[in-house]
Amino acid sequence: MENRRFLTFARTSLKNLFQKPATVGYPFEPAVFPERMRGHIEINPENCILCGLCMRSCPPGAIRIDRAASTWTINRFDCVQCGSCVNACPKECLKILPGYTEPEASKTEETVECPKRPVPPKPPMKPAGPTKTA
Repeated sequence: MENRRFLTFARTSLKNLFQKPATVGYPFEPAVFPERMRGHIEINPENCILCGLCMRSCPPGAIRIDRAASTWTINRFDCVQCGSCVNACPKECLKILPGYTEPEASKTEETVECPKRPVPPKPPMKPAGPTKTA
């Protein structure tokens, strides 16, 4: 029984000596991402109108929008990369880029400041017409 285990070990060891390693050469070689991999969410703040549709469509609630401060915030550790926010965005300012969320020592949020848009002036009101009195 011991000889059989040793022979299995020896055969596996010899086979591994002449094959490429099973691990990838990362970080010395660029990472190769699978074709259909969902990466991480990126925003183009110039196009964002802070409408809040991405925040409402996010299942885990990883996105927060503060219109008063003109900020868009994502908690990358809560994000499940489902793409709901990307599909909901009317201005197409969100996209999923290949890559992984960088590891960190603590769960932090990423906040992006969006440019404040001027509030369009309200159109003038039409004067009220004559009213019927009884």
